[in-house]
Amino acid sequence: MRREPTARQARLATELRRLREAAGLNSRQAAALLGVSPAQITHIESALAGVSEQRLRRLASHYACTDEEFINALVAMATDRTRGWWEEYRGLLPTPFLDLSELDHHARFQRNAGFLFVPGLLQTADYARAVYSTRVPELAEDQIELRVRHRIARRVIIERTSPVPFDAVIHEAALRIMVSDRAAARAQLTHILEQSEANHVSVRVIPFDLEFSTGSSPMTYVGGGVPKLDTVIRDAPHGALYVDSETELATYQARFEKTKAMSLERERSRDFIHRLAKEL
Repeated sequence: MRREPTARQARLATELRRLREAAGLNSRQAAALLGVSPAQITHIESALAGVSEQRLRRLASHYACTDEEFINALVAMATDRTRGWWEEYRGLLPTPFLDLSELDHHARFQRNAGFLFVPGLLQTADYARAVYSTRVPELAEDQIELRVRHRIARRVIIERTSPVPFDAVIHEAALRIMVSDRAAARAQLTHILEQSEANHVSVRVIPFDLEFSTGSSPMTYVGGGVPKLDTVIRDAPHGALYVDSETELATYQARFEKTKAMSLERERSRDFIHRLAKEL
């Protein structure tokens, strides 16, 4: 029995429950098909217990799921035994930080929209430190430094391993708000320009003078093994909110594309950021 399932393990459990419910079966019926107790199905669907590849494929067959690509992606999640670099932070940082790193590791792509802050994967250490320093309640200095170190490690490790397409749309407000001093703000803008030179990185800016819909909101959209397994992470008052239903994913995907359509194209965005940096 797991004490603290990861977000990835919880997602697998959620998808298995959705498949069962779509098949019109209750947990007792599903247990009978596998020859296990109903409690075992409950544990699997609450991510408190894992599931073998054989049992997962049997369940998918009983649930009449014929999407082989989706089933294979679920099997990959069920059999994954990766102990990534983020494990060194277990017990030191809250679990959501580790969950985000695990999502990074398995992502096919990432899309970020930032309106008041620069997206995390584009932040410098000084910028991240200033952001964490404004948290309420206040964080201890060692906790701030742990978070900064983790945030920078995410970016560096992604760059060193297998960089995936990274699209960021940033409002001018996020670029102009100085969370620290002018030197840090200038360094942050320069860093964004440097990052945007990579082939897998696209940074686009929404200037104040462009028409902009206030219906857009900050988000991180992470591509899963297959589109059905994509995830949206949103900031919420109680912490990170994970969105994973197909309907909501489609809504956020359309919302990101709409936000992107409001922005300047890549080269004009780079010129815009360069001008802002010179003003500082």
